[in-house]
Amino acid sequence: MSSSAGREVRVTIVACLKWVSHPGEPQDERFAGMSPADQSALEFALQQGERLGVGVTAITVGPSGADKVLRDALACGAHRAIRVEAPTTTAGTDIATAIADHIADAQWVWCGDYSLDRGAGSVPPFIAAHLGAEQALGVIHVEMTDATVRATRRLDGGRREVLDMQAPAVVSVEGATARLRRAGLQALRRASEAPIDVVPATTPIHRAEFMVRPYRPRARELPAPAGDAPLDRLRALTDAAAASAARGEMVTLSPADAAARIVQALRDWGYLTTDARGG
Repeated sequence: MSSSAGREVRVTIVACLKWVSHPGEPQDERFAGMSPADQSALEFALQQGERLGVGVTAITVGPSGADKVLRDALACGAHRAIRVEAPTTTAGTDIATAIADHIADAQWVWCGDYSLDRGAGSVPPFIAAHLGAEQALGVIHVEMTDATVRATRRLDGGRREVLDMQAPAVVSVEGATARLRRAGLQALRRASEAPIDVVPATTPIHRAEFMVRPYRPRARELPAPAGDAPLDRLRALTDAAAASAARGEMVTLSPADAAARIVQALRDWGYLTTDARGG
């Protein structure tokens, strides 16, 4: 419990987890689970819960297969698990709305930065916007006190930014920031039978549309070739003038002499060899 302006505020810690397929086995749900970034987020949520003496709520959005990540969180020490029923192709804005609707009283929300399925990392800031909370995104180092979290986040150009966060706040962390604790056998067995609160999305869910096509680089805009005559423009396009200059000379000869000059040049460049008769 914490006090704000003489009013008791219940501290609630939430870990947002995403159920993603393993890149090596995208069609096999047995290999699906949490990404390293979400594991780091869960570990920080558990550490903060132990420090403040409060339970941690794990929440995810997805079908029944997503219960796996919630049971993993329960085995590691989470006290409650919530799954918002929705398809795996739900748009990021709708995922954030669905989560925020069920954690409106959350004081600390921990999220992974990017997931294994090339996620955009847009869900944490959308959650912060819904909750009206502070946000620290792309965090690479965390220091906790009883009232604040000092987060170091990565910036472009090798720079860093240090933020002192106060509740309510949303923090998204990178995958290498913390190693998730190992759950014991008894905890795994209890988690396999623990109840999971399955709730509907309170707002309409839209399926994200994906289009897969071969990669094609963007065309470059180039100036028109210079030259008054078509042959001049062709030489400019093919860089024939530069190639001729690189070879060293341009000559004007009669047909017979030109043919002999070409043969001699090919011999000089190693494309033709002289036979035993010297022909």
